[in-house]
Amino acid sequence: MSDRPHLPSLGGATEWLNCAPLDPAGLRGRVVLVNFWTLTCINWLRQEPYVRAWSQTYAADGLVVIGVHTPEFSFEHEIDRVRPAVAARGIDYPVAVDSDYEVWRAFDNHYWPALYFVDADGVIRDQHFGEGRYEQSERRLQQLLGIERELVPVVGRGVEAEADWGSLRTPETYLGYQRGENFASPDGPAFDERRVYTVPEGLGVNRWALAGEWTIGPESAVLDRAGGTIAFRFQARDAHLVLSPGAREPIPFRVLLDGAAPGASHGVDVDENGTGLLREGRLYQLVRQHDAVRERTLEITFLEPGAEAYVFTFG
Repeated sequence: MSDRPHLPSLGGATEWLNCAPLDPAGLRGRVVLVNFWTLTCINWLRQEPYVRAWSQTYAADGLVVIGVHTPEFSFEHEIDRVRPAVAARGIDYPVAVDSDYEVWRAFDNHYWPALYFVDADGVIRDQHFGEGRYEQSERRLQQLLGIERELVPVVGRGVEAEADWGSLRTPETYLGYQRGENFASPDGPAFDERRVYTVPEGLGVNRWALAGEWTIGPESAVLDRAGGTIAFRFQARDAHLVLSPGAREPIPFRVLLDGAAPGASHGVDVDENGTGLLREGRLYQLVRQHDAVRERTLEITFLEPGAEAYVFTFG
């Protein structure tokens, strides 16, 4: 057992939500599940109903769940973005705000989401990265707690619903130049400078383009003049986009699907007419198809400048 890694220090957290600061010594005797997340991550959002259910179900048996919020994008460092995310997901377990990546480095973690299973002696006995493996993870928790029961029934809703993996053909796609790819506007991107872009005819599948005046930065594409559009040809049941208004007031936007209002295929952040409002930095669900999934063209147009678009994700 001495060769196994132990729960490292949590002292690098810049703030704690839902509790006073925790440390390994104070957690001895309790089984601990540590969950690394960031508020815009669709993979974490789809995992979270399971973690939430385990926390609520097994707390009386000695389980302590600790969420560690380590930000991916610049705006996620703001505590006023983390608190609403905690409230929106109904997270009542402790959350360590890891804005400086100190806890991330202490675990030598590299992924969102990530689960670390710690026994009552403070030894890390298991780990899992990404979605899935829910039955095995819950059985592992039961084993560490010394109990055996029926598994907790979990059904994700809204953005927390499990992806339609059988129909998903489009990968996560970043719009900033540090990790961006599959950009299809004529003449390619310009980095860190304003440029007027257009959408080509015949946008290929898994390709995206800009129309209007934008600045492509390292993390995001930022709209410089009202009326700019992002177009994406995709195949998936769900289409999401991480957005932020920056320092601006709320920014109205309109979504079209194959050139028309989405109707019944609108996401939770858009109405049937395709109307939405960018209020704060987070993941926005633009499309959820209820009929046969096929290739579609999504267009999102912002009616005011200042919109920051970071990454498309699909489900």
